[in-house]
Order: sequence, then C-alpha cells, then structure tokens
Amino acid sequence: MNTKTTLLIVDDSRIFRSAIEESLAAEDDIEVIGSVWNGMKAIEFIRSNPPDLVTLDVEMPQMDGLETLKAIQEINASHSHSKLIGVIMLSSFTHKGADITIKALEMGAFDFVRKPERKDPRENIEVLRLQLLTKIRHFASRRIFGPAQPHINLPPLPEIRPELSASLGVRSVMIGVSTGGPRALANILPQLCESVDVPIFIVQHMPPTFTESLARSLDVRCRYTVMEGKHNHIVQERHVYIAPGGKHMLIEEREQTVKTVVNNQPPENGCRPSVDVLFRSGATVYGKDVIAVVLTGMGMDGTKGAEVLKRVGAFIIAQDKETSVVWGMPGSVQISGNADEVLPLNEISNAVIRRCLSSA
Repeated sequence: MNTKTTLLIVDDSRIFRSAIEESLAAEDDIEVIGSVWNGMKAIEFIRSNPPDLVTLDVEMPQMDGLETLKAIQEINASHSHSKLIGVIMLSSFTHKGADITIKALEMGAFDFVRKPERKDPRENIEVLRLQLLTKIRHFASRRIFGPAQPHINLPPLPEIRPELSASLGVRSVMIGVSTGGPRALANILPQLCESVDVPIFIVQHMPPTFTESLARSLDVRCRYTVMEGKHNHIVQERHVYIAPGGKHMLIEEREQTVKTVVNNQPPENGCRPSVDVLFRSGATVYGKDVIAVVLTGMGMDGTKGAEVLKRVGAFIIAQDKETSVVWGMPGSVQISGNADEVLPLNEISNAVIRRCLSSA
C-alpha cells in the first residue's frame, strides 16, 4: 500500500516548478507525480491520475488559480475518483496575490505558502521546502475534506430584538484561528456582526499584506467595520480588529478608554501575531466579560491565553474536531480543560449570541 502523499505541481514558471520538485525530492513520504504549467493541463492530469494534493499558483494565464480551484472542487463534488483532493496555494507578496489567496482560502483551499524572493536560489529552495513540508504533512495527517463550498449552511438565527443586541454583560468577543481560518471567519463573522454590538478582536496567523486582504474581504461581508488593528487606536463598538500580519495585537485600558496596541515583541508559540498575547490582554482589560473562541488551526497558540481568561471567569468556546481543517489549536484548548463548550463551526455564532443575550 502506498502511504506517500502524492503531489501535482501547477505553476506557469518552469523554473519554479523545478524548484518545488527539487525541494521535495528527498522526502520519503511525499511523491511528486506530475508537474504542469496551467490550470487546463492540471484538470486534464487530475481526471486521469488524481493526486492527494495540488500546489497551485495563484496567477497563471488562460486559467488562473481561482478558476482551477473551482474546477478541482467540482471534481471533488462529483465523486468521480476515490479520494478528495486538497489544494495549497502558492502566492506572491503582492496585494493582488494576497487578495486572490484570501478568496481561495475562503473557497476551501487547505492553506497557502508565499513564494520566496531571496537573492540566493539555494536559500529560496530551502525556505520553500520548509514551508511546504509543514503544510503537506498537516494535510496528510488530517484529511476531512468533502466537496468544498464557499459557505456552510447555518441554522436560522433565533429572533433577536434590536434593543437586546447590545450584548448584556459581555464587553468583547476574541477569536484565535490559523489554518482554515479565512473560510471559518467568512462563515461565522457576518452572523455575529448582525446580532451583537461589542468589539471583536481576531488573531489569524498570517504574514503582512494577507491580513489586510482578509480584513477587506470580511468588511464587505459584515455589518461591522472590519479593519487591521492599528497602534493606539480607540476601540469602538461594531468594529472588528484583525491583528496585522507579523505583529502582535493586544488591548490596554487607560483612563477608562480601551485602545489597541500593536508591537514587534518576540513571537510566542512561534507565532506573531499570537492568540495568547491577545487573550492575556483581554483578561486584564475585560475580565470575565469576554467570550473567547478558538477555531481551526495547527499548533497550541491560544491554550495558555485561554487558561488566563478562564481564571478570571471568561467563557471559552473551541471548534470541534469534525469541522476543523486542523484540530491543533482548538483541540489543545479542549484537552487543557479550559473549553466551556466544544461546538461544530455552524453552531458557534448562535452560541456566542445566546451567551451575549443571557449575560447580565
């Protein structure tokens, strides 16, 4: 039985295709079974020899990354093969590349890596290898993908009187998320913004530029203003603050005014931004009047912060294993004993709303 993860490389640059193949050549658990230069060739290949996983360039001629991703999802939905194919997007550092990548993640791509742009080609290959190995092995360890859909069907909201939507007793919602985050946020955040008025703070593990694109995408979907957090910005109700890529975001209260703080302090849990940093500050500023949510993502970021929040009486929700793309972060919170509820993604918004309306 072949236990290797089979991979198809899709990129219009022959040099870059060769670089990916070379970067993975020594890995015993990964087998590159094809390398093609555009989306149409990729779909032809997949129909005859479906891989486990596709690395997919964001920007290509004739059939771009989003069109190819959609076609792969249609193949998955047709059940015309015995396994469902995952996709890792390969993105440039440009704003256009980041925007397209966020759309792909919201559509159901597993994850993305940035194309390295260092002067030394050997260094580029090593950076690429390390990025890809982490993503590929997490994909191989947790294959839960069904037909990818842009939206999960949410249960109907309970009828909420507008005068109750000020979220009695709750002063903030804080969310930590990583792998699978853009899609999860696109599904729960619009519903939350329709029904609660407190500020929402989000740490999504992403590099610079990509969090800016994520904020723009979510802003279009939500009643709230969704924005990257800025240093020394006064926190307002009906606003969502996303930690900027590559920086920590926390909150401080001075003279009864809460402000966001953005800094370059060292990473925690290998992460900057870090969920733990945000959660600890939430415990200091809001105490028990926080609802913290830990969504899909690899690693343990958020566990120690959730413990601090739990000690001051905050309410903690973790996403369940079945609906998480990677059950590292929420699983760690559950195992630590600090989760008050463990819920599937499509129940989390209603749970937060009920908690807001029942808190006095």
